[in-house]
Amino acid sequence: MTELRPLAGDLREPSRALAQALRELFAGLEVSVRRYAARRNRDAGTFSRYLSGTRVPPWEVVMDLFTDLAEHRGTPATPEAIELIRGLHRAAVEAGTSPQHAVEVLEQQLADADRVSRRSTVRGDVLGEALLDRQHQIADLEVRLSQLEAEWQAERERADRLAEACPDLTALLCERDTLRGEVARLAAELEATRRCREQAEERCLLLERQLESVERAHRGTGLAAVAPDPVPLVRTLPKVLIVDDQPDNLLAMAAVLSTLDQELVPVSSGRDALKALLDHDDFAVILMDVQMPHMDGYETAAHIKRRHRNRDVPIIFLTAMGDDPEHSARGYAAGAVDYIGKPFDPWVLRAKVAVFTGIHLERRCAAH
Repeated sequence: MTELRPLAGDLREPSRALAQALRELFAGLEVSVRRYAARRNRDAGTFSRYLSGTRVPPWEVVMDLFTDLAEHRGTPATPEAIELIRGLHRAAVEAGTSPQHAVEVLEQQLADADRVSRRSTVRGDVLGEALLDRQHQIADLEVRLSQLEAEWQAERERADRLAEACPDLTALLCERDTLRGEVARLAAELEATRRCREQAEERCLLLERQLESVERAHRGTGLAAVAPDPVPLVRTLPKVLIVDDQPDNLLAMAAVLSTLDQELVPVSSGRDALKALLDHDDFAVILMDVQMPHMDGYETAAHIKRRHRNRDVPIIFLTAMGDDPEHSARGYAAGAVDYIGKPFDPWVLRAKVAVFTGIHLERRCAAH
């Protein structure tokens, strides 16, 4: 594992160009593959496949190479060099997409959603036990206070002596009020945890349907488009609203989704998206770019969710910020039901859109 494997012979040109660029960066480190993999706590075989072109590495692996090379040479990489490699990496990702890659992406998202669900379940159990304990303490205090109040009612003439005999009455009342405050806080936190778990469970179900769509299409038609689950025939095709300020991105998404039975409505801004939603009220799903001028995706989604006629339309955010938990959490808070990282995998995009349009058709048929 100390020597570089030769470039694979059946590589596509984008993958070959990226692999050659990475090999040049790695050669500047003057270390073996095994030693560098150990330095970065990575699998040497996987890293070797990155350099031979048989696998496209995550972007963070490429940035680690730039960082280590800058440390070794004592000079940072130029923005031009980073941008050049970024372009090669994007081209290799787009050229190297496959059903297996889509499955890996969706399985990773499914694992994240399942992790949130499991953590919420454990947290809910802990909060439930704490809530029950506080309620028992309050009940005990209520009994003790009731006993004292009964004694006061029965023996008014002994009220002064009773107060002297029970100097801790005020302390008991304060303790009860404190516990009631804790109960209210724990109940609110438990409810928030339950909502988080329900949302994670819903996301797990969606991701499982998306995985089934990719796998079914791969088994049945190879590179054919992912078709939605069969539903009774309807007269009109479901509409998909695509919002992106970059014309090239709109064209790319339209090309990827053209094989699905649906009507695509592309717009280039958040304002145009709001206008399109006024003209049409039967969109099955909205694909929303996050970074747009004047009105970004989060602000546009907030406007949509405030409208009664559009608030139930599912929104999928398209973000160049990857799977950063902060950004995905902000997207869900803004009303999104899903997200896709850029550059997007065509199989993932088709699977997500196909599932949501299938759900839309099922609901429309059930309403009729």
